[in-house]
Amino acid sequence: MKKLATLFTDSWNEFHQVRTITTAAMFGAISVVLGYFTIAIGDYIKIGFSTICNQFVYYLFGPVVGGFFGGALDVLKFLIKPTGAFFPGFTIGAMIGGVLYGCFFYKKPIALPRVLAAEFTVSLVCNVLLGTLWLSMLYGKGFLALLPMRIFKNLVMWPVNSMLFYTIGKTLEAAGVFRTLKMSGGRKIRRGTP
Repeated sequence: MKKLATLFTDSWNEFHQVRTITTAAMFGAISVVLGYFTIAIGDYIKIGFSTICNQFVYYLFGPVVGGFFGGALDVLKFLIKPTGAFFPGFTIGAMIGGVLYGCFFYKKPIALPRVLAAEFTVSLVCNVLLGTLWLSMLYGKGFLALLPMRIFKNLVMWPVNSMLFYTIGKTLEAAGVFRTLKMSGGRKIRRGTP
């Protein structure tokens, strides 16, 4: 329990770094661009790869930054490219996903079992359970009627997303990109001073 509290405290302290905001903004911009390449299969299923960029923010800065980043990016993506009606449940799901990914990845090495476990947990909690609930409420369809296709889509995307994050993450880690991003710009944001 103490490790979890330290994880959240350290992630909260990341907000005081200029590099956290700038790096998150950079990955957010890439995520927005990748969002244009999302494939929509009807009203209920979307396949996209913009979450890979989000996962790097969760890996670098943890669950607190991840939760805020996930929620802010969900709203921003809706404002830039609205697909259907805005529903705050999806924003809550994005925030929970950011917190969960942050708990799995922050200050831990990129390992395939960890990536598979994180992807499975987020897919189950945020996509299959909460996402299906939000779609059921939004479109008036029965939860159990939507559930099978949502489970199938997430089971198919689970290994794909996991391998993409693992492969790209290990490549960036070996190239020293993450180390550079963590070390650069150690200036703190001052509050209350012009």
